[in-house]
Amino acid sequence: MPEDLYHFWDFCKELSPDSPCGALKDTLGLQLVGPFEILAGAHKTSKNLQPNFHLHWRFFYDPPEFQTILLGSADSQHHIGYYRDTPDSLPSFVGENEAKKGYNITQTGDNVFAAVLLYLLRRKKDGIGKKVGGEALESLEGQLRERVEMLGLSLEQKTKEMKQRDKKVVAKTFHSAGIVVPVDRNDVGYRELPETDASLKKICKAIAEARSDEERVQAFGPLQEMITFVQFANDECDYGMGYELGIDLFCYGSHYFHKVVKQLLPMAYSLLKRNLFGEILEAHLASRSHDELNQLPAH
Repeated sequence: MPEDLYHFWDFCKELSPDSPCGALKDTLGLQLVGPFEILAGAHKTSKNLQPNFHLHWRFFYDPPEFQTILLGSADSQHHIGYYRDTPDSLPSFVGENEAKKGYNITQTGDNVFAAVLLYLLRRKKDGIGKKVGGEALESLEGQLRERVEMLGLSLEQKTKEMKQRDKKVVAKTFHSAGIVVPVDRNDVGYRELPETDASLKKICKAIAEARSDEERVQAFGPLQEMITFVQFANDECDYGMGYELGIDLFCYGSHYFHKVVKQLLPMAYSLLKRNLFGEILEAHLASRSHDELNQLPAH
């Protein structure tokens, strides 16, 4: 885990020694979860004796690259998390998603302090802070800025490193956070899909909303052709093509694509040597849901 996670844990322990995970609940409506719960020992007191950590706070549209660390509004299923390009790398950025609204992941800096401060400023701008006590919000903002300065962290929504990553992104994908794959000097590693995002969404819509099985089989035609192209691409080491198509279909969310996603993404992850992401994906598809996401419920 990145250093900023531990620094933020220390910060929240100072704010609320008895309940660090709830330190931001009253001021921002944010709850610390995921790795923070492990630091708090929640796994030792949970009534679930066999938690699946791959699924812990894994929301409907969260790709395997995303790991939830903060929960926001339950109504929109707003959550903030780390986004990694490979399972064994440090996060490329902190992002947020509202699962009840869709699959879009918004980048919010490269550390949890930046993400929380951006969220706080947004609440102030929306006037929500006045309802929960503007003074408490002002005080928290000051403490956050002071700690960030002391630690030498960035408060930019888009840091220099994140801009550098943008240059390596081969495709934005539906969730817009982008995917990164190794591409050599001969441009081997990625080839574009034959459809734009807009036309692929139209193909997905036709499949998902088909009125009969016959109509759905027919609508699957263009997608089947793309899967064939992916097989050719994999044979020629352009693994990014199947990765992109798999992520796009996962984002679309319809259960009609789960079989194809299972065909495309674990293969792409395996070829890219990102096997842990494949394991997370398969666990997620086996019980993909908008509800019951807490694997560590208290007694």
